[in-house]
Amino acid sequence: MCGIVGQANTRAPIHLATFEGMRDTLAHRGPDDAGSWLSEDGRVALGHRRLSFLDLTPAGHQPMCNERGNLWLVLNGEIYNYLELRAELEARGHRFKSQTDTEVLLHGYEEWGVRLLEKIKGMFAFGIWDEEKHELFLARDRFGIKPLYYGWIDGNFYFASELKAIIKGLPGRPALRLGAISEYLTYRYVPSPHTIWEGLYKLPPAHYLLLSPKEAWNYPKPQAYWSLEPANRKIRPEEAIERVGHILRRSVQEHLRSEVPIGNFLSGGYDSSALAAFSTMLGKQPETFSIGFEGWAQSEHRYAETVAKHLGVPIHTTIVGAEQLEVLDTLAYHYDEPIADISIIPTYMVSQLASRYNKAVLSGEGADEIFGGYTWQKEIARFRPWQAWAASALQRLSGSPKNHFVERYAEAMAMGRFHSGNLPGILHPRLHGSIPPFSEWFYASHYRPGEWPLKAFQYLDIKTFMAELVLTKIDRASMAHSLEVRVPFLGHELVEYLFQLHPSVYFRQGETKFLLRENIRRHLPEAILGRPKQGFVGPDSYYMGLAWYHQHLHKGCLIQDEILSGKGLEELFRQKSHWQLWKLIVLEKWWKRWMR
Repeated sequence: MCGIVGQANTRAPIHLATFEGMRDTLAHRGPDDAGSWLSEDGRVALGHRRLSFLDLTPAGHQPMCNERGNLWLVLNGEIYNYLELRAELEARGHRFKSQTDTEVLLHGYEEWGVRLLEKIKGMFAFGIWDEEKHELFLARDRFGIKPLYYGWIDGNFYFASELKAIIKGLPGRPALRLGAISEYLTYRYVPSPHTIWEGLYKLPPAHYLLLSPKEAWNYPKPQAYWSLEPANRKIRPEEAIERVGHILRRSVQEHLRSEVPIGNFLSGGYDSSALAAFSTMLGKQPETFSIGFEGWAQSEHRYAETVAKHLGVPIHTTIVGAEQLEVLDTLAYHYDEPIADISIIPTYMVSQLASRYNKAVLSGEGADEIFGGYTWQKEIARFRPWQAWAASALQRLSGSPKNHFVERYAEAMAMGRFHSGNLPGILHPRLHGSIPPFSEWFYASHYRPGEWPLKAFQYLDIKTFMAELVLTKIDRASMAHSLEVRVPFLGHELVEYLFQLHPSVYFRQGETKFLLRENIRRHLPEAILGRPKQGFVGPDSYYMGLAWYHQHLHKGCLIQDEILSGKGLEELFRQKSHWQLWKLIVLEKWWKRWMR
């Protein structure tokens, strides 16, 4: 995995030393190599920090150009079907000078242009500059596994893997977007396409951006190149089990392509255990990595050790104590924006552990979304499409933006819910004008009322919870330690296949992730197969220290700078609302790091 950055100026030439300072804020994403390219007129620059997995020689150096020297590319990610694409391109007359997937993208863009995106499998964010056409092409993978930020500041265009790289090159800090405070408290993140800064944006998953002289660099809209279209095919369960096993095995095999060893995160749950099992079936003996919590009977590291022993693979474990709460100060730097998932600390710690042994690991993100493993999915599965349609009809008749199913989803996601009704009580009056009248707009924009409610929730999970929170969390926590995380469950062929099936084929009440279970039940112990769902979060008590919250919030930056209402904060303490206080402490740490 790598870090990428680019700049295109409309008037003055780029100051290369400043630009390379931007690039090197991403050194943690790519400690193995660094490179920059500057156009002949000095107004376009590309930068790259490399974490190398394929072709470890200098031939893999980026920015990389084609033979004619008119295309320059920087890539953050992995193209898992690069060998197959390379063979196809060679058959069409293309010649290669390296063994990298990066060069496959260059030749693929020469051959197919934007249609290249339809052909590639992988996790990626990349930029290609065409020196002849003076066009910049940016693209991001289908699910948002890899990040890409961009924006126009003072007439110049910037893009980067992380916001901090862009901010490093600006003469001053961008203006804070006040509406982002309400959005963050509502969702636990700032939803795409916006960021917490004015003028800077996230390129949404499965989108590309093409800037050209014809548009005079004037704010073109991102274009979608892929969409997830559900269907409701009823087939025999045996057929689905066999097909899922085949696709998943191939996905794991492709994700293991590397010239360095690939390890596994291992929690002892279905998802990570399944990947470890598939890795051993494919002839690998991966190092595995787990995390536990002091004094917690349900600590997952014990289950992980059971799986590792059963599969005969080595395991390394780290134990988290209350002192690790101070890691939030460090995470405020790495995340760039406030993000209040309660597993950000354990994810950071297990990534730190894994980075001592491997440069990359497999992880189970995406399995709950596609197989129906979340509690809120199981609760909604009893509803039928007509009930979702009726709720939407009532919504239209009443003229209210609220929908029963969207409200249920918002409640499931909240972890201490803030919304348009109660935000005025916690925010300082000067922010009340930035509170949206309908705080659940982001969920509503991705809700599909015509689907089975279960599938509608799964789609919401993929577009909101997973894309904005889960994948951001895992990317920043791992890359802070120069560790690449690969997610085989998010091979798009597997996701597309499952979304084509009727819920009765892949979901059964009382049976956790039926299609996945049937593919791993002969390879894992019953103690693991019989486990109930448990998040990667630790005990609730870990997050319930009111004295700790009081110490940091009572006279903190958010109170001093008139972001929070002192009276509203005291009310949260009176109610012992620790999940809402958790969101505020994350925001406090972010504010102290980026606004002070």
